[in-house]
Amino acid sequence: MSVSIGSGHEGNVRQQVDAYIARVKGGEMGALPSVLSLFVLTILFAALNPYFFTQGNFANLLTQTATLMMLAMALVFVILIAEIDLSAGVTSGVAMALFILMTNKGGIDWRLSILAGLVLGTAIGAMIGFFVAKVGVPSFVVTLGLFLGFQGLQLALLGDGGLYRIEVPEIKAIMNDNLPAWMGWGFFAIAMVVMTALNFYDRAVRARSGLANRPISLMYSKLAIVGVIGASIVAMLNLNRSTSMKEISGVPIVVPIAVTVLFLGTLLLDRTLFGRHLYAVGGNPEAARRSGIKVVKIRIIAFMLCSFLAVISGIFNASRIGAVEATAGKSIVLSGVAAAVVGGVSLFGGRGRLIHAAVGALVIAIIDNGLGLLGLPAGINFLVTGGVLILAATVDAISRKRSSAAR
Repeated sequence: MSVSIGSGHEGNVRQQVDAYIARVKGGEMGALPSVLSLFVLTILFAALNPYFFTQGNFANLLTQTATLMMLAMALVFVILIAEIDLSAGVTSGVAMALFILMTNKGGIDWRLSILAGLVLGTAIGAMIGFFVAKVGVPSFVVTLGLFLGFQGLQLALLGDGGLYRIEVPEIKAIMNDNLPAWMGWGFFAIAMVVMTALNFYDRAVRARSGLANRPISLMYSKLAIVGVIGASIVAMLNLNRSTSMKEISGVPIVVPIAVTVLFLGTLLLDRTLFGRHLYAVGGNPEAARRSGIKVVKIRIIAFMLCSFLAVISGIFNASRIGAVEATAGKSIVLSGVAAAVVGGVSLFGGRGRLIHAAVGALVIAIIDNGLGLLGLPAGINFLVTGGVLILAATVDAISRKRSSAAR
């Protein structure tokens, strides 16, 4: 039985669909364009190259995406407040330089070294936030200066050779090893249980508050879709994807790590007071200040979170190549911004989620992977990625105008 919104009962499915269509027409498209692009690109490259949709390439695609995905999610926190951090990539490089010096030269336990790198990254984020939020220096200028300066700092720390091999098996395993089959299924089961519990918890909270819940059939449909996709991915990855005598199978170790960070970051943005304040500051900083939100504090924390997650991205990159180099993080930051924007995070601030950045990173990774399999020149990759970025930014600007006009 359908009733009016606000009565505390469920509206019917048709009402929910109509409401979603109205939001899209009003300019609130979210990740819809990037999700559609994801499907189109997958079908296109699968048709053009039979190797694209194999187990081996699928596993490679996930590990290739992880570094960019983590950096894109890091940048979401500052983009949401209409700022930018061009130094996020080289910040991770400096933190990893500290890590490698502590482990290789200092003989310090790798866990303490990783912790030191994360603390250093967070401190750098606090410094950036101070100059931007407290002093009033534009974030573009501050982070551009650090982008240039930290490249020199990396060279100073790592010396003339500028390259150190990682000797820690646990770090190298992140991007190069896989989970046992049972552990992959276990992680999937835990993820589904947590997701289901959160959905029922949300419904209970809304019911106690006298707010309307969406039809429970929509919740079951969403859980079923996620479950089918997740189970299919785990099943595919657990198949042997090796072409040699040695079997290679299982979910790459980096996947549950990235998914866990995505989950925790989403909880922070969607379910905490800090998250609501962050969106408020991004949407209208003056209104947020007048409502009692500590705008300066929110901005500083946003830059700290960005740098913290950027260091995790640096760990992924070092694990993938098996070394820390003086040029680490120099070229990836613009791709990170592109991934966030392509995924639907607005450069104007106040709109976007971490999952949008993850989808955007996957779109860019698919373009890179698919064009590589087709044997096209690297220049074509840059042209296509640049075109997709401009198109995404245009869609964002148009949707903003439509959203403002609808109010």
